[in-house]
Amino acid sequence: MIAAEDMAACRAMIRTGSLSFHAASRLLPARVRDPALALYAFCRVADDDVDEGLDKAHAVLRLRERLDRIYAGAPEPRPSDRAFAAVVQDFDMPRALPDALLEGLAWDAMGRRYDTLSDLHGYSARVASSVGVMMCVLMRVRYPDALARAADLGLAMQLTNIARDVGEDARAGRLFLPLDWLAEAGIDVERFLADPRPSAALAGVVRRLLGVADDLYRRASAGVAALPADCRLGIAAARHIYAAIGDEVARAGHDSVTRRARTSRGQKLVLMGQALAASALTHVMPQPAQLHARPVPEVAFLVEAAGQRSARQQRSETLLAILAQLEARDRRGAV
Repeated sequence: MIAAEDMAACRAMIRTGSLSFHAASRLLPARVRDPALALYAFCRVADDDVDEGLDKAHAVLRLRERLDRIYAGAPEPRPSDRAFAAVVQDFDMPRALPDALLEGLAWDAMGRRYDTLSDLHGYSARVASSVGVMMCVLMRVRYPDALARAADLGLAMQLTNIARDVGEDARAGRLFLPLDWLAEAGIDVERFLADPRPSAALAGVVRRLLGVADDLYRRASAGVAALPADCRLGIAAARHIYAAIGDEVARAGHDSVTRRARTSRGQKLVLMGQALAASALTHVMPQPAQLHARPVPEVAFLVEAAGQRSARQQRSETLLAILAQLEARDRRGAV
């Protein structure tokens, strides 16, 4: 059980740091909402520690230590860590799922770029689909098809984030767009990073990425019907709110270099109304065929891991190898 003071701190963290999720979470039942806020608070703190710290490798290694303590039942004295430790215990959260998030953050720390869409899916699976699958665990849902659709939603949301943040990322020296797409569009990566400017070619790449996200949103919508009835509205709202961010990027001519798309409070209210209508249909319509679509290959390991229990957890060899690389860089004093 999450302590009241830790829960209050997690709510405040999400209220100021993740407006879209905070809006959608209010539509979840309390039995899921509070653990979900604790989960997102921990993920938010972890992401900020790695993203904003000067020594990113050290931040990832510290996060591994914090996860070790959480799974040992002795979290560090931080509200987010104590709350997530309670979630891990109450829901028997498979260690492989937060470890996948940790691996994605390690890739961020290493400044990894992604040659193909498949490579980008692999990254998005770790930093976003892992959270979607953990949300299913909080709903006591471990049905493989439902988990696969939750992973689709995570992929779609992350691709939307990447499309929205092209300029912001470039100015920080980061690039997440598939390198082969950029090459096909005739975009010189190093020249763009040195002087990020919008162009018709770049807009075409952003449009293409949002097209992939739209396909994933449609697949994800099929999974709403497989969730508990009182959880469907909150997840449908999150799906509609995030998809609308992509719509705003499109309205700006797919220029996400000179502006950062966002939805207004009024838009969110309209989108919640759309989500209400969509979730209501799940009570009367038969399950859509897309519910049973095979998982995207890059997320299949998450679907499998979510069906396991903590006694059977083992860290992946790839994560251990990446952490070993970060440890070596950290010892050398690399940033």
